[in-house]
Amino acid sequence: MSSVAFSPDGYSLVSASADQTISLWDVGSGQCDKALQGHSDWVRAVTMSSNGQTLASGSDDETIKLWDVKTGSELKTLRANRFYEGMNITGVTGLTAVQKATLKSLGAVELEDLLIQ
Repeated sequence: MSSVAFSPDGYSLVSASADQTISLWDVGSGQCDKALQGHSDWVRAVTMSSNGQTLASGSDDETIKLWDVKTGSELKTLRANRFYEGMNITGVTGLTAVQKATLKSLGAVELEDLLIQ
């Protein structure tokens, strides 16, 4: 586990994990009530809203997800634009495959990639 947080009422606990999940725990019984899935990398941080209805999780997948605590459903995904977000590198010459892959990991796109999706 990389992060834990208590609910405002103190009866529940939420934990973040390297296995890409968030777990909601009943403190009294010690049982996991829900396991939330949706991140594609290590979940590093979790916190609950002051009313205990919403959970926020931050991950190495470069997203913050908001969750409904009661249903366990994902409400929203927040993601900041990466440095080269949306830059079209279609037909660019003089770059190695590794350089192109690096640009894509930073948000660049190639027309061929868009057609495949």
